[in-house]
Amino acid sequence: MSALADIQLFLLDMDGTVYLGNRLLPGSLDFLNYLDETGRDHLFLTNNSSRNAGHYAQKLTKLGWSAQPGEILTSGEATALYLGGEKPASRIYLLGTPDLEAEFVSHGFVLTDENPDYVVLGFDMTLTYAKLVRACDLIRAGVPFVATHPDINCPTETGYIPDCGAMTALITSSTGVAPKVIGKPNREIIDAMFRKKPVRREQVAMVGDRLYTDIVMGHNAGVTSVLVLSGEAKEADIPLAPAKPDYVVAGLGALHDALKQADAIGKETCSRK
Repeated sequence: MSALADIQLFLLDMDGTVYLGNRLLPGSLDFLNYLDETGRDHLFLTNNSSRNAGHYAQKLTKLGWSAQPGEILTSGEATALYLGGEKPASRIYLLGTPDLEAEFVSHGFVLTDENPDYVVLGFDMTLTYAKLVRACDLIRAGVPFVATHPDINCPTETGYIPDCGAMTALITSSTGVAPKVIGKPNREIIDAMFRKKPVRREQVAMVGDRLYTDIVMGHNAGVTSVLVLSGEAKEADIPLAPAKPDYVVAGLGALHDALKQADAIGKETCSRK
């Protein structure tokens, strides 16, 4: 694990990695504090585009980590960053919540259903049939179709509800057009991240509990991947995974210990030179 000492930015999945439901997982605070102490950076990643960074910052703060919105990257913001790189201040027909609308406006986009440059679909919990009809008309007319993330269902306390991927399937079935998808496991969310964090790719690690999103994304984006066994994935799942993690740890507490050990080895090596 000595190579971990070279990582300067840790991208952290949240549910199943940093917290589980409404409680912080053991070792999370120690790990985050150690990153601060050693001058390293972190960014919390989520595919949920129905909420903005402020929502997640408030949740993390309530759980015990005093977070700022700048520490969070949602697939919604990543999509705005991606499109800002493609065509700044473009016209967007957006299917999304008020939070996502505010995100796009803050990035300088014009939200309109007349002559848009892109149709963008998020996890729209305000979705109406009229929105779907207009989106399909525009897509059939050749307007590029972009989706914030591919998740089919969103887990809630009462069960699963349709997420962005399910809404995408409806539009694609009607139009025959598949969207450009930005969120995990696609590398575009990492590429968008570099607009927020100007670090080298080899200095970045993705840490998460899902093999088919977090670890596949790390592989697709060419960054170090760390699987934590504190959430969904189990060690027995790894041999069948589409992409293998570079490191496997029990949780952020174990990653904290491994990083401290890697730093100690690095210091000892330097002292011998």
